[in-house]
Amino acid sequence: MSVLAFADADCLRVEQAGGKGASLARMASLGLPVPPGFVVPAGALAQALPDGGAGVREVLAAAAPDGLAEAARRCQDAVACCDAGAALGTAVQREYARLADDLGDADPPVAVRSSACAEDSEAASFAGQQETYLHVRGADSVIDHVRHCWGSFFSERALFYRRQKGSLDDLGMAVVVQRMVQADVAGVLFTMDAVQGRRDRMVVEAVFGLGEAVVSGNVTPDHYVLKRDGRVRRQKIVRQPFAVVARPEGGVQERELSPEEGERPTLDEDQLRELARVGADLEDRLGRPQDIEWALQDGRLYVLQARPVTT
Repeated sequence: MSVLAFADADCLRVEQAGGKGASLARMASLGLPVPPGFVVPAGALAQALPDGGAGVREVLAAAAPDGLAEAARRCQDAVACCDAGAALGTAVQREYARLADDLGDADPPVAVRSSACAEDSEAASFAGQQETYLHVRGADSVIDHVRHCWGSFFSERALFYRRQKGSLDDLGMAVVVQRMVQADVAGVLFTMDAVQGRRDRMVVEAVFGLGEAVVSGNVTPDHYVLKRDGRVRRQKIVRQPFAVVARPEGGVQERELSPEEGERPTLDEDQLRELARVGADLEDRLGRPQDIEWALQDGRLYVLQARPVTT
């Protein structure tokens, strides 16, 4: 068992790297500012299960619509007991050590992110159906969190969504391990206004700290509507009570913002123009409007994820 660097040709294949992993590899190949990382391929989950996943597939095939909670419990129990194996552990340790060398940090914090093969398609994003773990440190902890991501693939919510959108017997679940961006500001960019159906507008939502506050809905983000050249058409600045930030020992926490901090606009005109430029470039290269997760650290823009806009 080996893992895939973003530069590997197989990392561009959704069936190997999942939707998120393949998207990141594609953006990195285009020269976009993607934080470095690697992917535990989709086949690793079935290989880690003692019967190659046959038992889990049998549970899912027999699950009635009102029996998803029990099916989820049984599948997650099976994943929790599975052995990731020495080969996968060695591969993860090797790539994590390589990342550490490149970053000049013996124990670099990373994000460990679920990347299902069925997600981020034109038909459905599957966003938020599986877990992401932030500020994970150490190779052993990374391997533990890979297993946590596998388990989240079988949550009751994820099973319900997959039943609505496709087939429950899918075990195609990769995991992305990526350098953690210690964001000063983060958010999402839509390269069209999907609510109004307008391709001549972009929409940005931004919060102080990590973008988890946007994803969770716990903080109301600043809202910007931009023209295609990045000029602000309208904006709504909202006082933000806290920012989600990394904890030194791992994981994240909420940091209270003073009134002066929370009332400031998250982005200035130059930053909004840069976001619009990167978004327009990515949309042109990929041929369709994009939903982009981004972060700013020390004034530098990073692209964390991109998927087609779905409505």
